[in-house]
Amino acid sequence: MVKIVSRRRVGTERVYDIGVVRDHNFLLLNGLVASNCFNKSHSTAYGYVTYQTAYLKANYPVEYMAALLTANSGDKDKVNKYIANCGSMAIEVEQPDINRSGVDFTPVEGKILFGLSAVRNVGDAAIAAILQAREKDGPFKSLEDLCDRVDLRTVNRRGLESLIQCGALDCLNPNRRQAIEHLEAVIKWAGERARDRDSGQGNLFDLLGNGNNNGAKADNGQFEGAPKPPQVPDYPQQEKLRLEKELLGFYVSDHPLKDIQKSAKVLAPVELGQLEDQRQDAYISAVVMLTEVKPIVTKKGDRMAIVQMEDLTGSAEGVVFPKSYERIAAHIQPDTRLIIWGKCDRRDDKIQIIVNDVEPVEQVRMVMVELTPDQAGDMQQSHNLRTILQEQVGDKDKAKIPVIAIVQGGGRRQLVRFGASFRVQDSEGAVEALCNAGFPARASSLTER
Repeated sequence: MVKIVSRRRVGTERVYDIGVVRDHNFLLLNGLVASNCFNKSHSTAYGYVTYQTAYLKANYPVEYMAALLTANSGDKDKVNKYIANCGSMAIEVEQPDINRSGVDFTPVEGKILFGLSAVRNVGDAAIAAILQAREKDGPFKSLEDLCDRVDLRTVNRRGLESLIQCGALDCLNPNRRQAIEHLEAVIKWAGERARDRDSGQGNLFDLLGNGNNNGAKADNGQFEGAPKPPQVPDYPQQEKLRLEKELLGFYVSDHPLKDIQKSAKVLAPVELGQLEDQRQDAYISAVVMLTEVKPIVTKKGDRMAIVQMEDLTGSAEGVVFPKSYERIAAHIQPDTRLIIWGKCDRRDDKIQIIVNDVEPVEQVRMVMVELTPDQAGDMQQSHNLRTILQEQVGDKDKAKIPVIAIVQGGGRRQLVRFGASFRVQDSEGAVEALCNAGFPARASSLTER
């Protein structure tokens, strides 16, 4: 037993490990110190849990990540981060599937499926009804089969629309717009069948299979008397993604930034999931998607904006002050892909970006210059290259075009981004100057495949 004989407040201090004999709150008899941190048994328990976690992630990565996503399903930033981790681990995360998904994130055949509970407007009772019908009579084979087998008072129209628009019924009909426009007629038809069954008529009609209005079910889940779907084209890809984001909170089947992910990492290596690692006032660039824009009018009558942005790794808040907003207001719109430049600002333990400049992804140009390993390592060649680029800077305030070196040789290819001081104003002029000096170069856009 240890008896505390005195206490002394030392203010806010760092927490040190056991064995440090100063700057602690509790002073013991004979000059001994009671350290206010984990004891050895507590540390051992944490170490054991860490070992178990690492073992599961290494040996059961799909199951582990599915459990991690489920445990953090209420935290959008963490889910975004873990979905990005799944991508780096070559684990595909798919939108919900009416025939395979469970309640939560589900590991299936090396992939992870969003759970049905992630879909907005689909409550617990509706999910239970769907899973019960699936367990009783097997997978659903068509929209008509689904509406015929579940209680439409529990799985209502709003819930079915959400399931269609988030992609959960793609296994039944990948044309989401067609399914939406077909839904009202199918619900009406299925309601009539349910009323017939309740009155005792449904069984007789089904046994006869005589082609009446309700009809008999074929092996593919289609019904003889069911309404026919309209012949309409599917939603455009961007609309499908917008609806997915609205109903799931995330882009799942695709992401507007996914096709430029590799180029974006070279051009703007900072990802939003790494913002916490950035120091105060660090100047950064990032390729992002604006998800929300809140215009503000200051007391002086100036216009500015608070924006929410995201990439494949996380989300962040940005502030566009009046001086910058006046220049870039036309680009500050929701659902816009931008490369942004700004500095990190920590407020109340949260980090945000003070946005100084932006450029739409579709307008971003780059100068790509090809170098051999010998050229890259030669001091004279490096000096010549630097001189040419410095001559092409022009007006520093308008020099936004980055220069990327492609170092290729010995079966290896590496992309190296020159610093911000080497951005050029005119891509075509820079390409011509580089080629004339013996450095093969070309202008490229960020969205080029």
